[in-house]
Amino acid sequence: MSAKKSPPIPFEAALAELENLVGQLEQGELSLEETLQRFEQGVSLVKNCQTALQCAEQKVEQVLEQHGRLETLPFAETVD
Repeated sequence: MSAKKSPPIPFEAALAELENLVGQLEQGELSLEETLQRFEQGVSLVKNCQTALQCAEQKVEQVLEQHGRLETLPFAETVD
């Protein structure tokens, strides 16, 4: 029997948890085993965040394509 994947946690929740883990690691008070566990959790959260951002980017591109043209602009530029 294969394990079912749990749904990814929302981006904001994953980012908050990642910030919490980084804070714990920066304190330097964890044992080696706890540090490695937190690091592993952090890597998983980063992957979750990257996936969420990629999905959001794809949705934005789909919306732009629906309006007739696809333009990729840097974040610094604004569209009037």
